[in-house]
Amino acid sequence: MSLFTSLLAVVLLAGTVAEAGSAKQNGTALRKSVVQVAANGAATATCGPLDAPENAQCKEVVEWAAGGGKWDTKAGSWYRNMPNIAGVKHDQATLADFQRLYYCAPPGKDKFCGLPPCTGCSEPPCTDCFAGHQLYASMRPGCDGNDRSIGCVPPKTAMGYKGQHWPTTVVHGAQEMHIFAIGDWGGMDGSLDTAQGRPNIVAYDWGKRPGPSVFPRSRWNKAHTVQLCDHKQLVECFNTRGQPPCIPECGYVPGVDDNPQILVAEAFKARAALKDPQYILNVGDNFYWGGIEKTCGEPMNKIAYPTKHQFDQIFEGVYQGAGLSHKPWFSVLGNHDWGGFKFGNAWDQQMSYTWASNRWVLPAPYYKTSVSYADLGFDVDYYFLDSNFVDAKPPEEDPNHNMCSRKNNKPSATCGAADGPTSVDSCPAWFAALWAEQKDWVTQLLPKSQATWQIAVTHFPCGHEQGFYKGLANMGLDLLVTGHRHDQELWFPDDYAKNHMGITCIVTGGGGGITSEATPDPDHTEDWYGEAQYGFYDLTISKSEIFIESINYDGEVMLTHTVYPSR
Repeated sequence: MSLFTSLLAVVLLAGTVAEAGSAKQNGTALRKSVVQVAANGAATATCGPLDAPENAQCKEVVEWAAGGGKWDTKAGSWYRNMPNIAGVKHDQATLADFQRLYYCAPPGKDKFCGLPPCTGCSEPPCTDCFAGHQLYASMRPGCDGNDRSIGCVPPKTAMGYKGQHWPTTVVHGAQEMHIFAIGDWGGMDGSLDTAQGRPNIVAYDWGKRPGPSVFPRSRWNKAHTVQLCDHKQLVECFNTRGQPPCIPECGYVPGVDDNPQILVAEAFKARAALKDPQYILNVGDNFYWGGIEKTCGEPMNKIAYPTKHQFDQIFEGVYQGAGLSHKPWFSVLGNHDWGGFKFGNAWDQQMSYTWASNRWVLPAPYYKTSVSYADLGFDVDYYFLDSNFVDAKPPEEDPNHNMCSRKNNKPSATCGAADGPTSVDSCPAWFAALWAEQKDWVTQLLPKSQATWQIAVTHFPCGHEQGFYKGLANMGLDLLVTGHRHDQELWFPDDYAKNHMGITCIVTGGGGGITSEATPDPDHTEDWYGEAQYGFYDLTISKSEIFIESINYDGEVMLTHTVYPSR
């Protein structure tokens, strides 16, 4: 597009917006859509009237709601999100307010609006989903306007900070120093009314509720050769709370399997109040089933409505308290954050949240940072890696565990606007290339580290890419922190039957966002891979050692191990 064409598009857009403002002042509805022209010349509507083609599915129900529907006895429940989205109660809402609601968080998933209104809403601008108070991620809290570095402002696209160094954290004091590690913790947000025709994130009868709800996974024997309980059978156990027709082979434990994220979080908070961890290592799968329920490609400095809702319900509303609030969460993406079985979900929004939060840290798919314990005379170099190429399979394979699945991605699926995969067919190669460049990146950086400790954090569990990690161990890597398998496993370096890396490795995939690999019943551990099914790790770090404690969901210490510097 030429500079003249770009300027002309801006002038035309400005004129249309001005006309929209004039229409509102005159009390008339804007009868045409506002169009935005992208840098590549593509024109897309950003708002429009209710009778626009994009709103064909919602037009009838919006007119009914704004007419007599808002007086129905159930209207308060149906339209409970109206104050947050439109700034007014449902019984005071205009036709445009209902169009806005059905665009942002439609009460019925099959009756969604494809465009918000341009005018006529109670709290303009009508195009946002925050009652005129759009949430931006343009500058991390605590930064001033003069700092334009990675620690303060987002990149232009989600890949803009790949491989960069997040500002070093300096920890003062001579007390005992703790690090918590957790993964696979983010349950389903059943209270989110999803837009864009997406199904609600509800798996069982009582799952449409505020706060996190665990996703029921299938369960297999330890060798993974016999499926003991499939997803549908485990859902039956949730629906009946363990009563028939729930089969015993599911190993469902009422009071544990139906609330594991909260149980782990309570133990997490209780220990944080005692140990005061300086930061958290988060190995991903932060939001089940498929990450943030929106399409990728939002501007990096903007937080979408589902992003705010899911972070509030699943993260901010859960992990708070003495010793935990305001502590950094150094994070990576898991395969479910990439969409699980469709790469087009808003994985980039989890990165954007870095600059809307004072503790969430996820500036890129892979990055590094350092922590300096200034008064104790030691430091740590961290390498955060994205290992999700493992679930980026050929499009025809394994549709339920394949981010590149042709079955679950739309034919037009693309994350090109976020510098992500541009199509289903190119998706596997994109993830493979991302992994290849990380391997080169970390093998160049790690030997140069002068830190006391070198630690890698990634999603896929101990056992994958063992030859690669053995090479990193030979370069000085001291510890590998992983997740993905939904349990707690402490791999000792001398456990030669399975550990061929030469270093200690932990799997901390028992955070409770999804049901555990095996039953959590302590009297039936024959199918356990590790020492626990739900839990987290507490790492006590000093200059001379890292003491690892595996903490069960009830706060009990299940297993310990000590790591010493390799250099």
